[in-house]
Parts: sequence; structure tokens; C-alpha cells
Amino acid sequence: MTTPAAAPLPYAEFDGHPATEDDLRTAAFFGYGHFTAMQVRDGRVRGLALHLERLDSANRELFELPLDGGLVRELVRHALRGAGTADASVRVQGLRPPGAAATTVMVTVRGPVGMDPRPVSLKSVPYARTAPHLKRPGEFGQTYYGELARRAGFDDALLTLPEGEVTEGAITNIGFWDGASVVRPLAPALRGITMALLEQELPGAGVPSLRRPVHLNELGPYRSAFVTNSQGMAPVARIDDTVFTVDEELMKRLAAAYGAASWDTV
Repeated sequence: MTTPAAAPLPYAEFDGHPATEDDLRTAAFFGYGHFTAMQVRDGRVRGLALHLERLDSANRELFELPLDGGLVRELVRHALRGAGTADASVRVQGLRPPGAAATTVMVTVRGPVGMDPRPVSLKSVPYARTAPHLKRPGEFGQTYYGELARRAGFDDALLTLPEGEVTEGAITNIGFWDGASVVRPLAPALRGITMALLEQELPGAGVPSLRRPVHLNELGPYRSAFVTNSQGMAPVARIDDTVFTVDEELMKRLAAAYGAASWDTV
């Protein structure tokens, strides 16, 4: 029996069938929607329940429709089989073109990736996302300010409120270390899955964590900082002119805490 050839990556399916030109045109023209991004290894995902909860909650808010977690898992499994891989970067997007009665689920499969562990530099910018609790495609402001930051010699942008209160990175969550606790900014931001899992596991690793306002003009007391997203985590070397210690021991403790989070079969 001949095994079907794997589809070339990136590979996309819409509601369980390989993407057509019309499907991709729809996604390009109607960007109003939401998504989650995950790293899949051997058909498993860390924090799968959090991903499914994010999709269902956003779908209810944007479209007043539930998005069944069992259906999403089935669609992800189907797309992984279509792509011929169990290790991948997977993006699940919910969209509903004008006039449609149901949510269309787009699953995109790409090769697996991990965050570069090298220390990053961040340039603060005066920008806060609309409805920051929602993960949405096509965020112009994040891309715009991220590009400006890179042109200025930084790795990425750090989003702040007008009075300088830190919210989140352009495509990351940020955490600070004051020598005793991990501190998350209190300002509204996306609840990233990696950071959520990290906060969940830190108590078991003996690392206190808390949330409080963080302002650009009050960064001095923080010894170290780090960023997280669906690809992993990395230390922060500087924010604007403020230099942070790259604490290798802290990063090992964070990695161990995150590594304690269970893997869930899709």
C-alpha cells in the first residue's frame, strides 16, 4: 500500500478540507477574527485546554457563537495528517465572512520552531492594542512599531500606555525579576499561553510571582527581565537605555518550571 505524500509546508485547511484559492481569498479579504498559535511535538501540545478556552471565548465575544474544543482538536489532527507531520507550528484561526452563519476554522501547519534564546533588546513605544485580551491577526500597530524598533537597532518593540506603563511586547509577554519574585505588568495585555503555564508552575518551583504596575521610569529595581510567546522564552538585555542582568540561573529555573507543564494529546 502506498503512503500518501506529505503536503508541502506551509499547509492550510479550512473546516477540514485543503485550502482552495477561494478559501485563501476569503481569509485575506475578511481579516476580522481571532487565533491561537501552538507548538506541536509528537502530536502533543502544552496548555491545550488554555488554547481551546481562548478560541471559544474569543469566538463567543466576536461572533456570539461557541467554538467546540472537540471540533478544534479534530481539525488540528486532520491538518497534521494532511501535512504528514506530528511536529509543527500550528495556528488555528476563527473567522466568519459577512453573511456566513457559522464560524470557519482555518488551521495552518508550518515547520516546528523555537524562540532564539539569545538576550533581546526592546524599544518602548506608545501603543496599546485595542481589546488586548484578544489574539487577532493582522495587527498593524504591532508590526509597524516592531519594524521601527528594528530599524533603530533593537530586536523588537515594547508596548506602553501613554503615561509609560508597560503592557506587553509586540509579539510577547514580558516578566521582570526583582530578586525575589517574578513580576508581571498589571496593565491590560494578552494572556499568553506560555506565560500562563509559567505562572501556573512557578509556585511548585518555589518561585513567587505577582502582578503590579510597571513603569518605564521605575525599571531600576528590577534585576532581570524575560519575554515569552508560543515559541518559548528569552532573557531581556535592555529596554531603551536600561540594561538588565542576563541571569542564567533565573532562566534555568523558569525553563524548569515551564518544562513541568504537562503535554496534552491533540
